[in-house]
Amino acid sequence: MFWNDPDKVERYIDIAQSSLLPLLEGAVVYTLPLTLITFVCGLVLAILTALARISTIKPFQWIARIYVSAIRGTPLLVQLFILFYGLGSVGVVIDPFPAAVIGFSLNVGAYASEVIRAAILSIPKGQWEAAQMIGMTYSQTLRRVILPQATRVSIPPLSNTFIGLVKDTSLASAILVTEMFRRAQEIAAFNYEVLLLYTEVAILYWIICFLLSLVQGRLENRFDRYVMK
Repeated sequence: MFWNDPDKVERYIDIAQSSLLPLLEGAVVYTLPLTLITFVCGLVLAILTALARISTIKPFQWIARIYVSAIRGTPLLVQLFILFYGLGSVGVVIDPFPAAVIGFSLNVGAYASEVIRAAILSIPKGQWEAAQMIGMTYSQTLRRVILPQATRVSIPPLSNTFIGLVKDTSLASAILVTEMFRRAQEIAAFNYEVLLLYTEVAILYWIICFLLSLVQGRLENRFDRYVMK
């Protein structure tokens, strides 16, 4: 085995050390910004979609339903390929990073909209009625009464969506975004140590997701204290 060969062990250590900085650079420059941008854009889209789903305007309901069904019913990788390679074949050229932002935002928007819709519907109807009785409009009721409560309900699943998005960004490597996994592929193609590089990048993903899960726990505790007050 390789650990019985000091020269090979030393080579593995050198490769792991030399590849660490490029992998971290890929995470800082592409993986984390891609995650943050697409989550924010997807969250805005999710709120609009959820409100359209619960509205009484039928065209809005159907448009939102078709969008959610289409995104949830097709693989994310296929969606990215359509945006980058498919549209490019008909003359609509989108650079890799914007294509990834659009694809991930649409995906997050569809899945998160169901979370937000369920959170809104979980609020008792009596609170809607009470707000209307004191003269609040529909938008005021949503903004001041319903959405603050729905936020607490939706934080755990939305946090899980965010953490899952960090891992899903590795799919952007398929459309040439040089994020962390793409960097690992490029380095592995140079030194042929595929197992070492992929294990290293997996550990980095794990560390990032672990740290985010700690932030998630603190955020949930803070909202719990806020609700109790």
